[in-house]
Amino acid sequence: MDDMIAPAQDAPLARSDARTLAARLQAGAMRVEAALDALLPLGDLPVTAAMRHAALSGGKRLRAYLSIEAAALFGADEGAADRVAAAVECLHAYSLVHDDLPCMDDDDLRRGKPTVHVVWNEATAVLAGDALQSLAFEILADPATHPDPARRAALCLELARASGAGGMVLGQALDIAAETARAPLDLRSVERLQAMKTGALIAFAAEAGAILGEPDGARDTAPGRAALRAFAQCMGLAFQIQDDVLDVIGDAAATGKAVGKDGAAGKATYVSLLGLEGARAHAAQAVARAEAHLAPFGDAARPLALAARFAITRSA
Repeated sequence: MDDMIAPAQDAPLARSDARTLAARLQAGAMRVEAALDALLPLGDLPVTAAMRHAALSGGKRLRAYLSIEAAALFGADEGAADRVAAAVECLHAYSLVHDDLPCMDDDDLRRGKPTVHVVWNEATAVLAGDALQSLAFEILADPATHPDPARRAALCLELARASGAGGMVLGQALDIAAETARAPLDLRSVERLQAMKTGALIAFAAEAGAILGEPDGARDTAPGRAALRAFAQCMGLAFQIQDDVLDVIGDAAATGKAVGKDGAAGKATYVSLLGLEGARAHAAQAVARAEAHLAPFGDAARPLALAARFAITRSA
């Protein structure tokens, strides 16, 4: 995975940090892949095959990594953390399957593989996405995730908020509306859109680890949860800016998806609004804010800080 951490000039990762992060990302990815393989349904039906195609097709697993590392920061059980990470990845996979549909972003390639509607058909893609979304909540609501029903309910509530009409779905709706708007979006509008479309699930991924690992009856963990959420929101901003940068300077072989689509469609992006170097500087500032939010945790939060740097040094 070292080739995924090619430093950008704005925020280079030291070689030792790159190796550390690559190893931790790989370990986290292996854990969540194993959890997904066990939790996803088996069978020859197109919808179940499509679910596995979408959820087990690789990727950075950065959201899963955030859940796993945040859970470790709060002393949560590793098996429970893996289940939460798997739920996050199921929800993320559902969003990608639906985003790729012809009625949305109309993409034929995802993570270097044909998208679900290309392999099967649009109806199967819709159903597979629906089933992945349902599975995410089923995993979180299962007592195997945590014996405390209040903790499971909190996880489900926060994921619903992050993924619904006040979160990811709203972001996608704003994105679609912007395509037919008379005037391109300004920077504030783009930030609001991406905070919903990309940032909300990233923020949940980090906060979920804290919810899972909160000591029973502890009330003083609220500041820690808030700090993790603020960290992840800043990281999500940096991640999206890098996506915009890669859409301009990346290549499909490295990113595993089509590039240049935003510019061709005339979409307002961080690059179109700030320029390439301005966008990179904006991302670096977001990473600095993200790292500042981790200060209360000290060195224990180093794996999360490295992930924030990775958000803007990645080439895919």
